Amino acid sequence: MITCHVRYEVEPDRIAAFEAFATRWMELVERHGGVHHGYFLPAEGASDIAYALFSFPSLADYERYRGRFGVDPEFVEADRIRDDSRCVRRYERTFLRPLLPSAR
Repeated sequence: MITCHVRYEVEPDRIAAFEAFATRWMELVERHGGVHHGYFLPAEGASDIAYALFSFPSLADYERYRGRFGVDPEFVEADRIRDDSRCVRRYERTFLRPLLPSAR
């Protein structure tokens, strides 16, 4: 399994647009073989940082999903939410290998 951790710098006055963007991507990850663990949005104080975590069974599965970017109309539409609203200043991805509790 591979998990992608995304750190976003968001525009605080455009959180509603970011939520629309995030909701759409959660649907797309789930539809294309991943498991989305959610978005974590600023809640208290002056934070402009949000996080997302989602997993795919393998890096190859993730790469097939990424291959749809810029090509698949649903992926283009989802990115357009971000681009048109300018709700995201920047983002960075990190790939992680989860260590999970064993099944009992």
